[in-house]
Amino acid sequence: MAELNDFGVSFAPYFNVPAGRMSEFRELADRFMAATSGEQGCLYYGFCFNGHKALCREGYQDADAFLVHLNNVGELFAEAQQIATIERMEMHGPADELDKLRKPLADLDIEYFVLETGFRR
Repeated sequence: MAELNDFGVSFAPYFNVPAGRMSEFRELADRFMAATSGEQGCLYYGFCFNGHKALCREGYQDADAFLVHLNNVGELFAEAQQIATIERMEMHGPADELDKLRKPLADLDIEYFVLETGFRR
């Protein structure tokens, strides 16, 4: 197997938004976007919607950049959980980067997916 030179991590929290609260959640998504837009280590960030479900699609140059983001939006993430239920959370990335996140994220129910093959341009 070739050496992996990708240190990027991606996070995917899936939200179930109750009937009648989607506009409130979308307004919060705009606040997330504003708070995240200046983060140097954020590669991409956005919200996807399917009916009453929402997904935050986000990627970072490495685990450290994700931890900066988490510190930046912690209060907003708590607000999101007052509006919607988190269905699941996934973290994707190379094993060494995921290992940096396991302890600081131990209180969250995250499923980790280890990147074993791939490339990055």
